[in-house]
Amino acid sequence: MKILRHDQPDFAEQLARAMAASSLFDPQIEERVRAIIADVQTRGDTALYELTERFDEVKLKELRASTPTPTVQAELQRAITAAQKNIAAFAKRSLRQNWSMSNAQGARVGEKFEPFQRVGIYVPGGTAPLVSTALMTITLAKVAGCPQIIVCTPPPVNANLLYTIRRAGATEVYQLNGVAAIAALSLGTATIQPVQKIFGPGNAYVVAAKRLLFGHVAVDLLPGPSEVLIIADDSANPTFIAADMLAQAEHGSGHERVWLVTTSSRILDETQMEITRQLPALKRRQFIQRVQTIGALVKDLKQAVAIANEFAPEHCELMTKNNPSLVMKIKTAGAIFLGPNSPTVVGDYLAGPSHELPTGGAAKSFAGLTVDQFQRRTSVVELNAKSLKKSLPTLEAFGEVEGLDAHVASARKRFEH
Repeated sequence: MKILRHDQPDFAEQLARAMAASSLFDPQIEERVRAIIADVQTRGDTALYELTERFDEVKLKELRASTPTPTVQAELQRAITAAQKNIAAFAKRSLRQNWSMSNAQGARVGEKFEPFQRVGIYVPGGTAPLVSTALMTITLAKVAGCPQIIVCTPPPVNANLLYTIRRAGATEVYQLNGVAAIAALSLGTATIQPVQKIFGPGNAYVVAAKRLLFGHVAVDLLPGPSEVLIIADDSANPTFIAADMLAQAEHGSGHERVWLVTTSSRILDETQMEITRQLPALKRRQFIQRVQTIGALVKDLKQAVAIANEFAPEHCELMTKNNPSLVMKIKTAGAIFLGPNSPTVVGDYLAGPSHELPTGGAAKSFAGLTVDQFQRRTSVVELNAKSLKKSLPTLEAFGEVEGLDAHVASARKRFEH
């Protein structure tokens, strides 16, 4: 763990450097991603087969995952059922409903909401087949009513993941990794028809692809490598803190950001010891060791909150005596977990809100994934002759100022006959 202390003369500079470590805007990554996108745009399916063989070392016979849905253990089936129930219930509360009202001139104005007709979802696979991500994205698309849900996940597709993807409601599943998947979903090929909007997390390359292809397609947000920032005072349990830090480092890309911000030197020291004690028992310790963890000793909780709001973490855990007060002061986190018995893993797997959250500081501008992002908004306007006539003076005033006489004439014509 790298230690930063508030009494160090260069504390502010060290904080700034550590916070700037996001991989979302790495120019080398962006250059590589542009090349892959151009290849898919030019050569379509041929590029997809070759890219899969190059990066995944898998020679595909077909892009679509056409094997029968596998059988999985009853324990996993029960877990999927429990998680889906919570995710769907939370999503249904967030669905936007059609509405209308009468404005001051008597016109009827309102909004209608309808699901995107064809959405693409990227589910990471690789060293950790993320069945939870399949549930946290596809379930929302189903609740929103999207009729075509196209999923891409890296080959070879893990049996448990394929079962979950299909059970969650995917209508098409393709064996594609990373940038190639995002490019195919955005631009389309002979085999894969383009989608209207892309959802799902990924590594720095996936995030760069979504950013570069925005405009060709809509995207949800920019969820890159995982993050946690834990705020703790001297009442916190170092065993819990260490376990939660190790859990977020477990993804192991090397770009994860795992922070402890505490007012207590004792908590900082004991957490370091706990990390050393717990790490050898973990299966993915070699991945965890790729990640640089940060421990920041601050003078008070006010400074801790300021750091959290500047960092804008994907996950923010509060382990203090003042959680009810602090939660209202955290303005930029993707999700907040309160108290010693609310580990981030519950949000990852079961609680209900989607675990797809903004990273790399994007939480300053973006919220996490919600079901309403699978809905299109359309405004609806209807006037009768009376409300149009009442609107005319205002229309004329704006048309005069802007010099757009045809605009105003289009309304006046209604009263010439």
